Amino acid sequence: MLANDSFHIAVLAGDGIGPEVMAPALEVLRRVEATTQGLKFRFTEAPAGAGHYRDTGKSMPESTIKLCRDADAILLGACGLPAVRYPDGTEIMPQVELRFIFDLYAGVRPARLVPGVPSPIVGADQRGIDLVLIRESTEGLFASMGKGVVTHEEARETLVITRKTSERLFEFSFRLAERRKARGRPGTLTCVDKANVFKAYAFFRQMFGECAARHPDVATERLYVDACSALLVRRPWDFDVMVMENMFGDILSDLTAGLIGGMGMAPSADIGDTHAVFQPCHGTAPDIMGKGLANPSAMILSTAMMLDWLADKHDYAPAAAAAQRIEAAVDRAFATGIKPREFGGPDGTAAVAKAVLAAL
Repeated sequence: MLANDSFHIAVLAGDGIGPEVMAPALEVLRRVEATTQGLKFRFTEAPAGAGHYRDTGKSMPESTIKLCRDADAILLGACGLPAVRYPDGTEIMPQVELRFIFDLYAGVRPARLVPGVPSPIVGADQRGIDLVLIRESTEGLFASMGKGVVTHEEARETLVITRKTSERLFEFSFRLAERRKARGRPGTLTCVDKANVFKAYAFFRQMFGECAARHPDVATERLYVDACSALLVRRPWDFDVMVMENMFGDILSDLTAGLIGGMGMAPSADIGDTHAVFQPCHGTAPDIMGKGLANPSAMILSTAMMLDWLADKHDYAPAAAAAQRIEAAVDRAFATGIKPREFGGPDGTAAVAKAVLAAL
């Protein structure tokens, strides 16, 4: 099944609070390893981020890229520091660079309201929120990263949507909708675009329709991004799986994180045909770095996403069971009253980690 009968995990802790939330996530993985028959890990840590760029002139060394290429999966903490930037003023973002290096075209951003976590949406605690936003991660407006043209009079960036990437993205999205339907969710897939204004998004929607014809058992919807934004803050429980272009996904995934308590509760994955990176949606929060205040839940839930992906890729049931255990442990920790500082509570990084470990 696996080399050396274990999953080899590349660990890139990153900057700011990245190492602080990575440590409890690894502790959770070691706990499930110790209590799940047949599940083994090998962790290899490597540098990446703004701190490494500041010290060496590179966001990550070639050895880190090689490690990521050879590993079974990649765990990434938050990367970037406000004061450390490239000469053109843009941030140091290894997380984005890895998407292009390994062709990680599907950005998966779940938004599930954990019991006991406050949502700004009235009624969400009774109705629940459990959706997945899928963001194309290698093209769209981000295809112009580092290639934009700026003159004294104007600036131009170019949006790119290709058939090859879009068709893979839609197939991935339909498969995920089918899996969620099999697990009791509606399984409805919504295409989010701006096809009424831009030819590129009309092309995107056309290809979505072609893929939908190959998946007749999946219910589909089509929404313009502005209307979708309004509906998300009015009736988020009506959504199940959503797929969209890169920039729209970048924006709406932060919105959906806000619906479930904030970025500290939002895990994510960037997935390609052979590699995948798992990381929290939040940033490096340098203002609270080293204070033990960060909520590690998003990083912990990202490890559950990693295990679920490994289980699917290798047809390995123990990893899937471990993923479910981690999600259930986070639910129990919050249901019993744990309240991170970001919600106005007293609990910092160590307290949240201890509660999740106890629930395991």
